[in-house]
Amino acid sequence: MPVARPETSDARVIAHVDMDCFYVQVEQRKQPELRGLPTAVVQYNEWQGGGLIAVSYEARKCGVKRSMRGDEAKAACPEIQLVQVPVARGKADLNLYRSAGSEVVSILAKSGKCERASIDEVYLDLTDAAESMLADAPPESLELMDKEVLKSHILGISRKDGDDFEESVRDWLCRKDADRRDKLLSCGIIIVSDLRKQVLKETEFTCSAGIAHNKMLAKLASGMNKPAQQIVVPYAAVQELLSSLPIKKMKQLGGKLGTSLQTDLGVDTVGDLLQFSETKLQEHNGSNTGTWLWNISRGISGEEVQGRLLPKSHGSGKTFPGPRALKSLSNVQHWLNQLSEELSERLSSDLEQNKRIASTLTLHASAFKSRDSDSHKKFPSKSCPLRFGVTKIQEDAFNLFHAALREYMGPFGSKPQGNKQETWRITGLSVSASKIVDIPSGTSSIMRYFQSQSTVPSRSVDGCVQDHVVTPSASEGCSEQISTETQAAVIPEEDTGVTYTLPNFETPDKDVDLVSEKVSALSSHYSKAYNKPFLEV
Repeated sequence: MPVARPETSDARVIAHVDMDCFYVQVEQRKQPELRGLPTAVVQYNEWQGGGLIAVSYEARKCGVKRSMRGDEAKAACPEIQLVQVPVARGKADLNLYRSAGSEVVSILAKSGKCERASIDEVYLDLTDAAESMLADAPPESLELMDKEVLKSHILGISRKDGDDFEESVRDWLCRKDADRRDKLLSCGIIIVSDLRKQVLKETEFTCSAGIAHNKMLAKLASGMNKPAQQIVVPYAAVQELLSSLPIKKMKQLGGKLGTSLQTDLGVDTVGDLLQFSETKLQEHNGSNTGTWLWNISRGISGEEVQGRLLPKSHGSGKTFPGPRALKSLSNVQHWLNQLSEELSERLSSDLEQNKRIASTLTLHASAFKSRDSDSHKKFPSKSCPLRFGVTKIQEDAFNLFHAALREYMGPFGSKPQGNKQETWRITGLSVSASKIVDIPSGTSSIMRYFQSQSTVPSRSVDGCVQDHVVTPSASEGCSEQISTETQAAVIPEEDTGVTYTLPNFETPDKDVDLVSEKVSALSSHYSKAYNKPFLEV
């Protein structure tokens, strides 16, 4: 549930920078001949032309949407160029886009506290930079102002018929009687405009931005005038932004909470929340959530920019819609092996480049049964201590699946019931590594780190640590977009007589020294890959 956090100050300057149709831009940089043409990036699977995961603005003008398949897109726009997403291990490989996103982050991070929210979006806290500019070179003192600055959209700005757009922006920026909050936002406009120009010059990518006094408002604004635009939300214009905003468009209100507000309280827009007192909202939604709702309806959010340039977790996932649903343990193991191999590579890369290490492995899956009496029952997620080395990750991921499957199928497992055998189908799999922390440099200090972390967490009755780790998104993980293919009718299960073997992570004769095992695996990997000692002092 959302957490209510009071704002520490309404004079902060926060920007949300969002890349414009990023996957397409990355492909167009690689193939410049695609620039200016209607283009879409499609999934690797070729069913009906592949699922569209990114659509250029030229293609959108022709009626092409991300919900389409490639064949539909060609029917709507015959000249569209379809570019297949890179493929590795039989699934989408997003490394090209991650690397391109890192280029952008390295530029933006120079301006202030920077939080990488996904492959293609970043939050910036520019308060310190804006205050420095206001003290040294306030906007009203500038004789010349960049054209890109004057293209900014300022929400709530009053214009008379015939007013020149750029002149009205200049007048707003240079008001000597403006309060401190608006003066800081004026500085933020100039700073963000310069950053966007730097990104374009150094990477060839365009981006859009929202600038406001908190993350929530900046995020809402950044998508309002795409592509290659920026919009500012002064304090006086907050209600204008929120009054007509559909409740489902607000972050954390797209699911059950938003539906409850619509059906129980008749709330259709964020502005509709203003008619309810904080007490009324607390009575309906609980104390904390009620206060959060009361706050956001007034544009109040104390969520801070985290100062994080690296992902909080690593993940690899794949969906198996319709007739491609997995129906045998051998197929599940095959794909878990592929996903674990990719995860292991990303963990090794993170360790090498950033000196970070993860401690928890989590398996997520989505499934359905042929005779599901409880259609709402979800396939449980399972977690355990992370053991390094691709073979160990593969083994542990499969054992976690076994434990989750036994819980999902219930006490009867796959035994026949009556004249029919209850079967299962897996429509999605992912493995993720979380609880990532920095480690000291030097072999001896790494040994001390592992020794301090060597206590294995307590287990549930299944022998697995139950952690509520969020399934990695396409941004931080490698999950593929869920297709809209219709699920096929259930066919008889291929594997019969299944036994569910539980993971055994604490057996003394198997894991005598977890510390040595981790260090040994990492040392072996680096010695073979780089022909030098592991993290040599």
